[in-house]
Amino acid sequence: MKRVEEQLALIKRGAEEVLVESELVEKLKRGEPLRIKAGFDPTAPDLHLGHTVLINKLRQFQELGHQVVFLIGDFTGMIGDPSGKSATRPPLTREQVLENAETYKAQVFKILDPAKTEVAFNSTWMDQLTPADFIRLASQYTVARMLERDDFSKRYSTNQPIAIHEFLYPLVQGYDSVALRADVELGGTDQKFNLLMGRELQRAYGQASQCIVTMPLLEGLDGVKKMSKSLGNYVGIQEAPGVMYGKLVSIPDSLMWRYFELLSFRSMEEIEAFRQDVAAGANPRDIKIKLAEEIVARFHGEEAAASAHRAAGNRMKDGELPEDLPEVELASGEDMPISAVLNRAGLVKNAAVARDLLGSGGVRVDGAVVDRGFLFKVGAVHVCQAGKKAFARISLKAE
Repeated sequence: MKRVEEQLALIKRGAEEVLVESELVEKLKRGEPLRIKAGFDPTAPDLHLGHTVLINKLRQFQELGHQVVFLIGDFTGMIGDPSGKSATRPPLTREQVLENAETYKAQVFKILDPAKTEVAFNSTWMDQLTPADFIRLASQYTVARMLERDDFSKRYSTNQPIAIHEFLYPLVQGYDSVALRADVELGGTDQKFNLLMGRELQRAYGQASQCIVTMPLLEGLDGVKKMSKSLGNYVGIQEAPGVMYGKLVSIPDSLMWRYFELLSFRSMEEIEAFRQDVAAGANPRDIKIKLAEEIVARFHGEEAAASAHRAAGNRMKDGELPEDLPEVELASGEDMPISAVLNRAGLVKNAAVARDLLGSGGVRVDGAVVDRGFLFKVGAVHVCQAGKKAFARISLKAE
């Protein structure tokens, strides 16, 4: 294994917080593989790059020689994680959970080494608990402590309902750490309460407390809100190579360093060299292309990444842009979906045509194929192409 200092530097890369760092150092000094746990509730069949922030960190632990436990929360998925929710989250059926879980396994092994990954389902031990076991588990925490949690506190203070089963979620997640004898648990910053629960329950059950590594929630393509399929600002890891490539090349320049740190497997030294190149005058788009090729290759292979790059650049690099490229200026009080931009700019007959073109890969922004999820940011200027012959340089100004 690498020296403790080297391990700690990689573990802390991109991390929001390490609790408790001194305890983690002591665990690493043992020189033995640690059990690293991260849980995922299979609430939807498709993962996006925001989900992979944790999975990438798991891979780094694997590279350091530690044992990774990829925990599928088939039991907790039926409760529904209340983290960050302003209302009770509808639970999934067991059939839905198991169906989604199968797709998760296929997707995560594009990042993790299957030979070094233990896949666990928390129904394995939770289904074995008796009512008396559940009562003992529930006795480890008070209602007052539960209400210290931000989302519960806000809902309670505004008279929003909190169902009793929602209190069980952090208890069950914490008990997972007991069942797995986890040394370290990873989670997003919104999971901190649940992660700390694992530390307390391990002590209550006579185990050494796990350390915690929290990772930031990845911003979506708009650079503001967290990546979410419902917001349309996501990059799905099963999306077509060209779509994935186009989205990544089109991210705001200010966001690319965040993506490099959390999504790339390049060294921080290499990323810093890219920063210096941009500071010296290199085109930021050329650097984003490197990121896009790396991510596409991870999920689709090197040839797919190369093909996506060639396809994205062919039209504009082959001089197919009209010499008298129309300039279109639009005004809006907020970012706009690309379909609305194309419609208002007159590049398509109507919004329905725009949606059809986006679905078939017939829309390019700055030479990269985009889909319906692309948001045209206020203040941005892009060369847009709809179909084979409609081009315009479009700027979106604030109203």
